[in-house]
Amino acid sequence: MSSSVISVPNALTFLRFLGIPLFIYLTLNLEADGWAIVVLAIGGATDYFDGKLARAWNQTSRLGELADPAIDRLYILAILIVFLIRDIIPTWMIVIIVGRDIVLALITIIMNRKGIPPFTVTYLGKAATFNLMYAFPFILLAQSDGASGTIAFVLGWSFAIWGIALYISTGISYARQGIWQIRGNHVINSK
Repeated sequence: MSSSVISVPNALTFLRFLGIPLFIYLTLNLEADGWAIVVLAIGGATDYFDGKLARAWNQTSRLGELADPAIDRLYILAILIVFLIRDIIPTWMIVIIVGRDIVLALITIIMNRKGIPPFTVTYLGKAATFNLMYAFPFILLAQSDGASGTIAFVLGWSFAIWGIALYISTGISYARQGIWQIRGNHVINSK
């Protein structure tokens, strides 16, 4: 693991972080959904490439390991709040996604207090986030009229349903792992 905080992958992570207030401003103040979709697409691309480049260039860092999932959660929370304000998605979807993150945050706090390292993000955990991040631009585009809105609706909700299923499944898996570690079984067999 590289100890350098200044790296291309971390710069991409920071760029994704800057997209959060920009997305909120575009969707709520300007109602510029087209530009907001571009911001979401760039956010999704940087989320993919920061990890890919970090591993390929041996530029992984503790900052990146912690910041990447935290920014993913902030991005999702910001999108959910905007979508709730604009009445784009149902409340049950927000409750499931935010509820899962609150439970895992509480478990993480307990793990931290006991000196247990935070969760290692799994492939399925990343897939759950990617599905949601793919779903949200389509769901926003589905607010437009015409064929593109209809196609976006189908694609957006397909990604959303699959993403929510994975989000719940990985949330249960992470919670079980965290509780197991809290109870004193600190060594996880990764095989």
